[in-house]
Amino acid sequence: MNSKKNFFELIKTDNQARLGKIKTLKGTIDTPAFMPVGTQGTVKGIFVDDILKTNTQIILGNTYHLFLRPGLDILKNVGGLHNFMNWHKPILTDSGGFQIMSLSKFRKIDKNVGAIFSSHLDGKKIILSPEKSIQIQKVINSDILMVLDECPKLTNDKKVIANAIDISTNWAKRCKVEFNNAKNKFLFGIVQGGLFNDLRNESLEKLLEINFDGFALGGLAVGEKQDEMFKVLNGITKKMPNDKPRYLMGVGTPSDILGAVKSGIDMFDCVIPTRSGRTALAFTWGGKINLRNAKYKNDKSPLDENTKLRDLNKYSKSYLNHLTNTNEILASMLVSLHNINFYQEFMREIRTKIKEGTFSAFYKKYIGMYK
Repeated sequence: MNSKKNFFELIKTDNQARLGKIKTLKGTIDTPAFMPVGTQGTVKGIFVDDILKTNTQIILGNTYHLFLRPGLDILKNVGGLHNFMNWHKPILTDSGGFQIMSLSKFRKIDKNVGAIFSSHLDGKKIILSPEKSIQIQKVINSDILMVLDECPKLTNDKKVIANAIDISTNWAKRCKVEFNNAKNKFLFGIVQGGLFNDLRNESLEKLLEINFDGFALGGLAVGEKQDEMFKVLNGITKKMPNDKPRYLMGVGTPSDILGAVKSGIDMFDCVIPTRSGRTALAFTWGGKINLRNAKYKNDKSPLDENTKLRDLNKYSKSYLNHLTNTNEILASMLVSLHNINFYQEFMREIRTKIKEGTFSAFYKKYIGMYK
């Protein structure tokens, strides 16, 4: 049985880069870790067995969308998302906070109530309170839960960001009470503050007082420049606890991940691998490849000759170019799987380099390759 005390183990550091392990009842997660996004209870276009074969150790589910469909009755009846989608390793669920921002034309924020939505599906009024968010995540039966926060859009208005921190701190306290130290589950706080270091510090200090099992950084990857994001990370991570996981939400490209690992981040999630796969953009050890380009029409080489997963090394770029340009579904499935596999290979290499003490050289080699 896992206790809160041994949830995270920091094994080694290489400057600020960290090698560690997160231990849950459903399995251990090696960090730095990348979590494929399974918004609707599926990593788009990829079989669960194939996700397992990429050595993915944890996936992300979306509280807001799973609450709307399939709904809590169905999830409760089957015993949670693990059983529903046949994934029996750890699951992290976001809280719905990002949807408060991304679906802003449908919502109103009330500090004392929560987020008041009109469903993007049928217009039905929904009240997502901090307590309700935790209750939904418990029905989903996720292993790592996130507090409900207000994630403001990118802005230079300090008052807007400060107000979001005030609301998010209030909600974080209420989430902690509702969570009630749930057995075999872990709760993360979310640091807000936009691009302002002083507000980031203020948000973190307030969350440290509440005390969480891990700490996430929200309000990034919302349109700011990469160097702006790295500046924020460099300013805040050194103030975050060493003995708890650090999670950068919604990030990102391989270059984003490299820069964030360099700053001391442990966990990532992003739709980029599968979203890119659906547009024929492949990530490889040689950089990004747009398979729609005519130059691949007669290219007999595979995306990665070394992988045997689903015989991906037997599909030529020429064939993938053909599938893409004829709008065949198989194109998005193959490239999405390739991208998830690449991301997990990339994370394994990062972990190896931190263990060897050579992460800096790896960073310098690849940081400019995926911009």
